[in-house]
Amino acid sequence: MRAVFDRLEQFAVDVILERRYGKRAALLRALLFLLSHVYAWVVRLRLWLYQERLAKSRPVGCLVISIGNLTVGGTGKTPVVEKFARALKARGRTVAVLSRGYKSRAAPLPERIWQRVGVALGDLPPPPRVVSDGERVLLDATRAGDEPVMLASNLRGVRVLVDKDRVKSALYAMDRWGVDTLLLDDGFQYLPLKQRVDVVLIDRQAPFGNEFLLPRGTLREPPDHLRRADVIFITKCHGRDNANLKDRIRQHNRHAEIIECRHEPLYCQNVYTEERLPLEFLNERRVAAISGIAQPDSFESFLRTLGAEIVYSRQYADHHRYSKSEILSMLAKSRRLRARAIVTTEKDAVRLPPLDAEQLPVPILFLRVEVRAMGGEAAFERIVDRICAGAEGRRSAPAAARAPQIAP
Repeated sequence: MRAVFDRLEQFAVDVILERRYGKRAALLRALLFLLSHVYAWVVRLRLWLYQERLAKSRPVGCLVISIGNLTVGGTGKTPVVEKFARALKARGRTVAVLSRGYKSRAAPLPERIWQRVGVALGDLPPPPRVVSDGERVLLDATRAGDEPVMLASNLRGVRVLVDKDRVKSALYAMDRWGVDTLLLDDGFQYLPLKQRVDVVLIDRQAPFGNEFLLPRGTLREPPDHLRRADVIFITKCHGRDNANLKDRIRQHNRHAEIIECRHEPLYCQNVYTEERLPLEFLNERRVAAISGIAQPDSFESFLRTLGAEIVYSRQYADHHRYSKSEILSMLAKSRRLRARAIVTTEKDAVRLPPLDAEQLPVPILFLRVEVRAMGGEAAFERIVDRICAGAEGRRSAPAAARAPQIAP
């Protein structure tokens, strides 16, 4: 069943991005185009309700930084969240990352029904899922989602929580650990939390997707909603000129600081032994590439830039959960093609099934990537200092006044 859903998802993506042709694809695109107008109306109405205070949003009494985008996937958001978390922690902030845990597996249906019955009868609501308490990774990608687990694995001393209700997660983190800084992973569209700094990422390779709103395109919101951003990161620049893109951004937002950055590969790491290898390991080496991300071509281009010869690649739908049989099949084919390694992304690595490293015919590696500001880190450091300075003197409301209790 999972394979069927993956194929349907990939078919829909191909139709939206006009990689499928024929009458059926054209008819589906026409239908999606009509639905995108309905979606646009709903998005604008929702924003208006929050702006006019007809829908409830609330402060939680601490610094809140939202990191998100206008498009669906592929902007390199997770490394930016990690970069902010490290910088804020280095300045003495107590940080928690709040995620909705996209494509994580919820509790069994009977358990969820029982929880709702209990809340209706007066019980406390269940707590958010704690992916990391700052010391240990407590959940896997199935229960938490790949991005929260990736962040939890890389951020010691930072708490990572998953819940669709991020107001609840915020209050839980503040009450349990005394958190004074909250990072909303993929939070630009999450409006119930107010008094926050909005950081928006724009992919230089496809700034506004294919220019259509969901479901016809990849835009979550119209481009003019970029006016809400306080800081804008142009990602995946790699030294290219962005003057035209900056001009377009300024048509929608004249006040936000714009930072150009690139995603820089650091090293390769064995998924199962954690051995680190220099990037030179890939140079002139035959490899297989496996990925389940929004922009797999960008990842494979990265590998070729590093000198790798891709003899076989397998691209799955975004956030694909790998089965043991899929990986064993990939290993067998890689060996037949004389690949010296299988290379995947760090986000994919947390979704791979457990395997015995000594039994693998070729090693499975992931490419570790970090975000770096173009022209040096001074611009990024200035942004973080300004955000922290703006938070100085902020006083938290008493816990009892902030929200109802949550079950421990």
